[in-house]
Amino acid sequence: MAISNENSLVSKLHVEAIQTIVPTKPTDPRQSFKLLISPQNDHLNSILQRRFHIILCYDRACDEDSGWLVAGRLKESLGRALQDEPLLAGRLRRCEDQCGEELEIVSNDSGVRLVEARVDVKLADFVELKGGKEGFEGELVFWEDVVEKNPQFSPLFYVQVTNFTCGGYSIGISCSLLLEDPFVLTTFLKRFSKTDVPKIPTFYHPNFGKPTSSPSLLMGSNNSGKNAAQSVIFKIPTKILDLDNNIHKKIAGLCIGEAERVTGRKMASNLSLFVKVPFEDAKVEICSRQVLLESSLGKINGLTCERTWDDLGLESICFNEGNKPVYVSCWINSVVDDEGFVMIIPSSDDNTSGMRIIVTFT
Repeated sequence: MAISNENSLVSKLHVEAIQTIVPTKPTDPRQSFKLLISPQNDHLNSILQRRFHIILCYDRACDEDSGWLVAGRLKESLGRALQDEPLLAGRLRRCEDQCGEELEIVSNDSGVRLVEARVDVKLADFVELKGGKEGFEGELVFWEDVVEKNPQFSPLFYVQVTNFTCGGYSIGISCSLLLEDPFVLTTFLKRFSKTDVPKIPTFYHPNFGKPTSSPSLLMGSNNSGKNAAQSVIFKIPTKILDLDNNIHKKIAGLCIGEAERVTGRKMASNLSLFVKVPFEDAKVEICSRQVLLESSLGKINGLTCERTWDDLGLESICFNEGNKPVYVSCWINSVVDDEGFVMIIPSSDDNTSGMRIIVTFT
């Protein structure tokens, strides 16, 4: 039966299990990095809720294939992959030697959340949906907002495996942008998907009871995952020498102006500027759009603009014997506040020392 409206998927989605996956070995020594947040920042909560969502949809590869089987394999392979990226299983916490709004992310092995769900529709009906698909996509990624007062209890990384009635399934990823940027996250997923695990995993949900017979959990995402914001990605192939402390603001101003030009949209009057430089603490600052535009660089040689996430290469990620996704979607979420977001990160390309700048509207 075709999907007719947004509420039809919401009512047909059933969460069967929520589990925590930790690294297979304790992380020692622990890793951490600080988030230097400007003292005048009164938008901390919106910064904490910024994340990147990915949806990968797969047809059933063979009679034995299913989302339940893939979820079982993910439990084993993710635990191994987290040994190399333990911060993904970490948490935010207040810096022990600081006060105010300074935070750090520490690899304390608290774990990644894995959600198993089923939905009473066919994958083809979802993929072929022409209008209103954004609302359905928000149900295929799980996220619970970071608790501002006690962030140490909130996961920063979620995986949701959703089974469709036809045997197809989706894998939804939600990751805090304070934790990883979209390009580093995609690199991790590509490596993680190639982890060698048994075809029939030890922790395989149907081995403990039929999924259709178990009661659905009265839990779900806060539905804010479906609020996608428009993003424009810029790339600088060569390293920009840090001639002064405001170089990143000048670059941000230039890219905001270009993003407004190519999209025909206007950035919010205030925005969060997130700068991540190798071997340094990450910095988050609330900036004025007008001030950034007025101080922007006039030109950067080699600056290129991408209006999509095609460079991520998500369509090549296979979690099961070369079975490529039939549908891919990704986005940075919007926030309630009228606040834009600019992220400046090192390029993840092997042959460049440049930067990427992600400009996100509201």
